[in-house]
Amino acid sequence: MLAVDLDGTLLTSTNTIASETKRMLTIARKSGIKIVLASGRPLSGILQYADELGLEGDDQFATVFNGGVAQSYSGHVLFSHEQNYHDFETMIRLQRLADINLHFETTEAFYTLDRDINVQMGINASTTNNRILVRDKKEIPKDFTYIKCEYTGSTEEVSRFWNRIPDWVEKQYNVVRSAENIVEFNNPSASKGLALAELADRLGFEENEVMLFGDQGNDISMFSNPNFFKVAMGNAIDEIKERADYVTDDNNHNGIAKALKKFVL
Repeated sequence: MLAVDLDGTLLTSTNTIASETKRMLTIARKSGIKIVLASGRPLSGILQYADELGLEGDDQFATVFNGGVAQSYSGHVLFSHEQNYHDFETMIRLQRLADINLHFETTEAFYTLDRDINVQMGINASTTNNRILVRDKKEIPKDFTYIKCEYTGSTEEVSRFWNRIPDWVEKQYNVVRSAENIVEFNNPSASKGLALAELADRLGFEENEVMLFGDQGNDISMFSNPNFFKVAMGNAIDEIKERADYVTDDNNHNGIAKALKKFVL
């Protein structure tokens, strides 16, 4: 089973899959290897790439929202870990730590209370094919649930926010800095690593039969499992490379394809 992160891993800096990487993953799929896209994006943000790789139907799965949901490409939810209205209010209070945007992600749309939307939030919505629904707090029902929330802004403001997050918050949520200008919060039971382990078990794979690729902070939970075979991209952050079993080339130079040729195909 191959678990592949998208941004900075499967995708080049132009948000495309390099032809050689696509060819090697297609060979792997046709040889019977299960390919799982593991992303912080919602399903809507990965479908076009799944289609390119020939992944479709109810017997092919992705872990999305940083492990908050495991879904088939036809939309069937295998398992999910949501957050509730109490969490929603906690996230709003935390937003006061810095001058940044905050939005809440569901399987249908992005919700935000912010009326001045920054560029990064717009980019996130665009790249994942999602709507941004701007609402007043009074318009959010008490039974509101969401999968993941994101704080976005300039690198400076996000760093300020990151350094001010209280210790008690990190004990109650799965908190990751997935990019210099993005911090994400999930249910404490949700992470890429936990979701991948659960999905492997449900599909009948031992953890030592899983090979994974990643590059950023939201991949650390996958790279913390000692049983997975972990491949860091050449462009990965140091924390990922330090946990890796192997460091391959970067995402712009067919790092995935080169590792598959070396270890799998």
